[in-house]
Amino acid sequence: MLKLVMMPPQNDLHRQWASRLQRSLPDYRVVVPETEDEARRELVDADAVYGWVPPDALPSATKLRWLQNPQAGPAPGYYYPALTAHPVVVCNPRGIYFDHISHHIVMFVLALSRGLPDYMEAQRQRRWDQQARQHPYMYLGEATAIIVGVGGIGHETARLCTALGMTVFGVDPRPEHQVAGVEIHPTAELDTLLPRADFVIVTTPHTPETEGMWNAARFRLMKPTAYFINIGRGKTTRLDDLADALEQGVLAGCGLDVFETEPLPAAHRLWTMPNVLLTPHIAVRDAENIPERRFLVLLENARRFAAGEPLRNVVDKAAWY
Repeated sequence: MLKLVMMPPQNDLHRQWASRLQRSLPDYRVVVPETEDEARRELVDADAVYGWVPPDALPSATKLRWLQNPQAGPAPGYYYPALTAHPVVVCNPRGIYFDHISHHIVMFVLALSRGLPDYMEAQRQRRWDQQARQHPYMYLGEATAIIVGVGGIGHETARLCTALGMTVFGVDPRPEHQVAGVEIHPTAELDTLLPRADFVIVTTPHTPETEGMWNAARFRLMKPTAYFINIGRGKTTRLDDLADALEQGVLAGCGLDVFETEPLPAAHRLWTMPNVLLTPHIAVRDAENIPERRFLVLLENARRFAAGEPLRNVVDKAAWY
């Protein structure tokens, strides 16, 4: 009998998942501890865990072999040194957001290419102005997108951008997907590609290597007519550098759903800058099918773990994804 512990905090959905797992996989005993102290006691003989194992509890979890991370991009501190060194296999649910977030990206692309922020400003002023656009119209059939991070989200975004007629290049250190008509390049070639981009679309996770990678030096490599879109993780982008680039005409505009500091401080310049679209980290917030997708990844990995089969979405713990 295998033991799987679902770590607190608990909610009705987790309790339902535990019941479904128990019914579907009789080889398991699924435990749902309500408190941190209870969870620490249950970890001692756990084979698998859904959630996070605190550093002080890891040494006592002597049977632990599989840890299912609920998030594709967890909070800083999830992958602490002792966990990275531990033999436990960590998996995540990457790929479950692919359509929702790529649609949000395309919303930004279409809005910026057609000048929607300028027309929205005219609307707020109740001003009928067919000349409201302050930025050049960009025909997507002749535009180039660089997608940085061609994982589940990035590869679907690449597919949608090519369907709009765009030329698309992908950049990824560990390619897992191929998209017809899209060249995938290693990260070392990013700076060479940036001057070609009309849109730079960032879907990368926050890792030690990606933190702050979008900064003044990188923005200066882009065309002054180019747009920057970040929907991966906020800490990849230095927001003050981005605001400076926009103010100085280094870039034409941006669309952001994630931010270096969240919530974005009310006094930050980005709130009121022209040709800037901001959404408050909500690209999948109201997507009703995401919890079920997350559960199905857990269920499939639990089945594979019991059968001794390779697990899905194994994480490179040192790289955090």
